[in-house]
Amino acid sequence: MGNVLDAGPFYHGTKAELGIGDFLVAGHRSNFRPEIVMNHVYFSARLDIAGLAADVAPGDDAGHVYVVEPTGDFEDDPNVTDKRFPGNPTRSYRSSEPLRIVEEVADWPRLSEEAVQRWRERISKSDGEIIN
Repeated sequence: MGNVLDAGPFYHGTKAELGIGDFLVAGHRSNFRPEIVMNHVYFSARLDIAGLAADVAPGDDAGHVYVVEPTGDFEDDPNVTDKRFPGNPTRSYRSSEPLRIVEEVADWPRLSEEAVQRWRERISKSDGEIIN
């Protein structure tokens, strides 16, 4: 791998139920713009950010947060770092290479139902472009 941006550990939040050793891969529809097929897999070195992603992902299933290991190079997520949070305080990244599931996190900060609804409304009203 090239430059190491962050030593981790890294987390990915989702509604998908995955197993240890499974891989997250690019090529799935965006959680926030379903008409877009994503060229990257997104993750964060902050547990709360992955938890937020798991909570607000579409669907009624329970969210899951996984410890993940990048299998290749990764970069700052330009959708949040350049647009909203210069300097990457969210420690959010993306990779076109798979992420390996290392373990599931049992205890992570969960949002209230009201907070989930507010986030989903905010996301649905956003007209921001996704840098894919």
